[in-house]
Amino acid sequence: MLLRNAEVRRTVFAFLAVGVTGAGAAWALAGVPAAVVVAATVAVLLGVFLVSTRLRYRRIARMASQVDAVLHGERDVSFERMREGELAVLASELDKMRSRLELANEDLLREKNALADALADVSHQIKTPLTSLSLMTSLTRGALVENGGHPGEVERLRTMERLEGRVEWLVSSLLKLARIDAGVVSFSRVHVDGAELVERAAEPLAVAFDLADVELAREVQVGSGFEGDLAWTAEALENILKNCLEHTPAGGCVSVTVTEDALAFRLRVEDTGPGIAEGDLPHVFERFWRGGEKGEGAGSSEVDPGGVGIGLALAKSLVTAQGGSIRAGNAPGGGARFDLVFFKATV
Repeated sequence: MLLRNAEVRRTVFAFLAVGVTGAGAAWALAGVPAAVVVAATVAVLLGVFLVSTRLRYRRIARMASQVDAVLHGERDVSFERMREGELAVLASELDKMRSRLELANEDLLREKNALADALADVSHQIKTPLTSLSLMTSLTRGALVENGGHPGEVERLRTMERLEGRVEWLVSSLLKLARIDAGVVSFSRVHVDGAELVERAAEPLAVAFDLADVELAREVQVGSGFEGDLAWTAEALENILKNCLEHTPAGGCVSVTVTEDALAFRLRVEDTGPGIAEGDLPHVFERFWRGGEKGEGAGSSEVDPGGVGIGLALAKSLVTAQGGSIRAGNAPGGGARFDLVFFKATV
């Protein structure tokens, strides 16, 4: 085992060379007994070297395993049980580094939690007046309609309601993104059924699909699923479906295909809209990215809650946080295509 180390091999060869040379010289000068004494002395010294080296390597291996344990999150690791010597000095420095890293990690965790709490408070403080404002706008619009108000004023109030919904959606999405970035969102690891996932994501958009005269086609492999978080994954899929709906003209179709194979759970969403411009493809998951060319149109309305470039960014964060991957592209027949893949831990 020791001879696998090049440094040890060189030292052993040096001992042997010195021993052979010394024994030969002693034999020539003082006879066989002197050569035997020299050879025995070199052999003893070589044995002492090998034993001490083996003990030192064992201590180094133990120290390396302790460093690995620290890197994997263990905190009950101490490097103080080393004897005097250069390894003891190294162990002492490693112990100091571990203590400092642990303190820094605790400070970072406290800052993350404080940030999450602050964002939650800010979100709550914004949502409360927004809810009241939305209610008052709705009541005012209703009163205008009952009293035969001017159609232009009624339409302006409807626009205000949509804008209020846009701000509320934006605040909620930004809060979720910030919580994911802070690492304070916990994702469950349970079996997620593919059919249930699609149903849960599509249900909130059923009315929107009907109003837009866009068909939602589903093709789900029976029994398909993966290990993950149903609620968060459904929200990611809902944002993708919403994006496709916003860019699909009336009479078009958004299709969802779910399959599972030996490697992964795969989910594909395609629409019959104009597709994604080639220059926009590298940026579609960036926050606040608003594409042009092909992307102009349904998704760029000023009263469109999804047109601020947050929905797809949130979807990617939710998917990648669970170990999945998401990719955007264009279908061969036209229209946008989104592929979500959740690989299996074992094959």
